[in-house]
Amino acid sequence: MASAHAIPSLDEQYEFTAESKRRLLIGIGTGVALVAIGSYLLASGAGGHEAHEVVHGTGASEGHDAGHHAYKWTNRLWANVWLNAVYFAGASVIGMFFISYNYLAQAGWSSAFKRIPEAMPAYLPFMGVAILAVFFIAGHDLFHWTHEGLYDPKSPDYDHIIAGKKGFLNTPFYLTRLVLYFTLWYVLWRMLRNFSLQEDLHGGTEYYEKSIKWGTAFLVVFAVTSSTSAWDFVMSIDTHWFSTMFGWYTLASWHVTGLAIITLTVVTLKERGYLAIVNESHLHDLGKFMFAFSIFWTYVWFAQFMLIYYANLPEETIYYQERFSGYGGIYKAPFFINIFLNFVFPFLVLMTRDAKRTYIFLKLAAIGIIVGHYFDFYTNIMPGTVGEHGGFGLIEFGMILIFACGFMWSLSTQLTKANLIPKNHPMLEETLHHDI
Repeated sequence: MASAHAIPSLDEQYEFTAESKRRLLIGIGTGVALVAIGSYLLASGAGGHEAHEVVHGTGASEGHDAGHHAYKWTNRLWANVWLNAVYFAGASVIGMFFISYNYLAQAGWSSAFKRIPEAMPAYLPFMGVAILAVFFIAGHDLFHWTHEGLYDPKSPDYDHIIAGKKGFLNTPFYLTRLVLYFTLWYVLWRMLRNFSLQEDLHGGTEYYEKSIKWGTAFLVVFAVTSSTSAWDFVMSIDTHWFSTMFGWYTLASWHVTGLAIITLTVVTLKERGYLAIVNESHLHDLGKFMFAFSIFWTYVWFAQFMLIYYANLPEETIYYQERFSGYGGIYKAPFFINIFLNFVFPFLVLMTRDAKRTYIFLKLAAIGIIVGHYFDFYTNIMPGTVGEHGGFGLIEFGMILIFACGFMWSLSTQLTKANLIPKNHPMLEETLHHDI
C-alpha cells in the first residue's frame, strides 16, 4: 500500500523534450506530405468523376438523400478533416467530462493523475476552427440539407422530410450551435483549469468547492450538448435517417476513447518515471473503466441496431444497408473491425484482474479502443459524405498523423504548465492510500 512517507517528493514537472517535439514535427510533416501526395493522386484521377452524380442513398431514400451535385475529389479531403476533427474534439472534451464527474462524486482516487484529463481539452479550439472551416469551405458538398432547393415546394429537388427539419437544420442556427458548443466547453474548462492551478499555489478547499460547482454546471451543459453535437456533427450527414439513441451512442464512443487516451498516457508516463504516486490500484480502476464502458458502448450499439433490425422500416434500415452492402461493400470491413476492436478485443484483453494491472495489456487495450473508435466514426461519417469514393489511402493515413500528433503536442504542452501531481488537492491523502 502506498503511503505519503513512501513518496520522496510530490513535485514532478513534466519535460516536453526537444526530441519529443522533433518526432511530433516529423509526424506532422509526414502527414502533410501524405495528404499532399494523396490529394494529387485523387485530383489527377478525378477527371472522370467530376460530372458523376453520386447517390448517397438507395432503396427508400433514393431521390431524397441523393447527391444532386457533382462529386468532387476534394469532398474526400474535407470529409477526412471533418472526421478527424469530430473524433479528436470528442476525445478532448471527455477530459473535462472525466474531471467534472469525479468532482461531483468527490472521488479521491483520480486526483493522482487528474492533470492528464485536465490537459486534454486544450485541443478544443483547434478542432472548433477545423470544423467551422470545413463547413464554410465544403459544407455545401458534404451536407445535403444545405441545398436551398430542398425547401422550396416549387423546386424539382423539394424534399418534404428535410423541409420539415428546417427549423433545426438551417445554416444560421447550425453555425450558432457549433460556436456555442466549443465556446461553452472551452470556457468552462478554462475555469476549472484555473481553479486547479490556483489550488496548487494557495491550498485550502476554496478552489476545490468552486471546481465542484462549475464541474457540475459543465455536466448539465454537456448532458444536452453531447447529444445535440452528435446530431449536428454526424447524424445530420444522413439527413433522412435518425435514431433517438444516437446521442448516447456517440457519447459512449467519445467517452471510452477519452478513457483509453487517459490510460495510455498514464502508463506511458509511468514507464518514463513520472507519476510515482500512481499505483496498481489506480491502473486497475482505469482498466475497469475501459472494460465497463466498452461493454456500455456495445450495449448501446446493439440496442440501436436490434431495434432498427426488428422494426424493419425502410427509412431506418437504409443506414445499415449502406454500410453492409452499399457502395460495393467497401464499408463492410470497417464496420466489423469496429465491433471487433471496440468490444471483442478489450473484453478478452481486460477480462482478468492481473491484465488490468499490467502495462502491456492496458496499452494494448487502449490502443485497440482508440483505433477501433476511429473506425466507428469512419463508418458513421464517410458513407454519407463520399459514398462509393471512400477508402483508406494516403489522405486518410496522413490526416490521422496530423491530428494525432497535434493532439499529443497540445497535451504535452499543457502537462508542462503545472506540477504533474496536484499537491494541494484536498483528496490527495486518499489517492496516496488507494488500495483495492
